[in-house]
Amino acid sequence: MKKFIFTLGTTAILSAGFVGAASASTSGTYHVEKGDTLWKVAQKHSVSVDELKDANNLTSNIIYPNQELNVATIKEMTHKVQQGNTLWSISQQYGVTVDQIKEWNGLKSDLIYPGEQLKIQSPNGQAQQSSPSVAQAAPETQQAQAPAEQAQKEQQQAQAEQAQKQQQPAESSQQASGKSMTVEATAYTANCAGCSGTTATGVDLKANPNQKVIAVDPSVIPLGSKVYVEGYGEAVAADTGGAIKGNRIDVFVPSEGDAQQFGRKSVKITVVN
Repeated sequence: MKKFIFTLGTTAILSAGFVGAASASTSGTYHVEKGDTLWKVAQKHSVSVDELKDANNLTSNIIYPNQELNVATIKEMTHKVQQGNTLWSISQQYGVTVDQIKEWNGLKSDLIYPGEQLKIQSPNGQAQQSSPSVAQAAPETQQAQAPAEQAQKEQQQAQAEQAQKQQQPAESSQQASGKSMTVEATAYTANCAGCSGTTATGVDLKANPNQKVIAVDPSVIPLGSKVYVEGYGEAVAADTGGAIKGNRIDVFVPSEGDAQQFGRKSVKITVVN
């Protein structure tokens, strides 16, 4: 007859030997039946095999009929960080510690950001919501409140910095929208030897010689923007050029003579949209 040695440290007492009739499982336990595997039991209770093994102090995947398994294991949830959340407030919400949250998520500091997904482990996957009164009563002295207040200030500062970083790509794609700047301007024409007459955005300038078009650096003025150019009028940023970098533009004119007459000058422009 096989002997089974069980450690009292498990959260459920495992029974071994021959049992004449299956006894009713208590809450949080599962009575192993013939044909069961650890994987099947894990799937049935929405836990992982490793969680089952840890909860039952198992060193292998072998289980036996009539064995009682603890299935009240630690389940993992996800918390989406909201504006104003801190690790301390989240730990109070779920009844865990700040250090536990940092360990589960590999965090090296207390800084978290809105929209960030945090792993939370809680018994049976149930969030232990703390009432406002409990949350307020937790710090017993003014000295106890100080670290939490400091952490909240650091959190707000980190959130502001993160929001600024997130806005940077959007700002670069529509830089100077509605604002004015001074640029160096030259002129070009489509009627020259080797000129295709078609802009970077596909505008046929030879077919539209009166079109108001400027060549720009897209990192400064996005292509497609409407731009008012002092002394030229409202134009569309529809072209680029190898020498057009930074605060430089090239305005389209109908003829080469017009381009030479325009020359090189500093002009004020306004990006309309």
